[in-house]
Amino acid sequence: MLNLLRFREFADYPEIPELAPKETISGEEAYQLYIKHTLPHLEKSGGEILFMGNSGHFLIGPPHERWDAVLLIRQQSVESFMAFAQDKEYLKGIGHRTAALEDSRLLPIVEKTS
Repeated sequence: MLNLLRFREFADYPEIPELAPKETISGEEAYQLYIKHTLPHLEKSGGEILFMGNSGHFLIGPPHERWDAVLLIRQQSVESFMAFAQDKEYLKGIGHRTAALEDSRLLPIVEKTS
């Protein structure tokens, strides 16, 4: 899965106040809380983070479009991803992701085999 992430300036927790930190944090900091919560569930499902990095301006692409970070996840199968995405313990922390992101894209990709 290729994730394109655009963070809010400040995390927005009105829908899930029980997850909100006591102090105001950035969207990027909230996303790090999401990753910390999510990683054990991802690994349990057979998934792993292959790459996470900051994004820059497009070399080729719309000049008005921007993404703050890129995340590449490997999952064993669509079925294992769907099981992960519906895991009740994982879902308890998904509010950090919602609070963190202004916008995102999730693109499933499949490695070509020869």
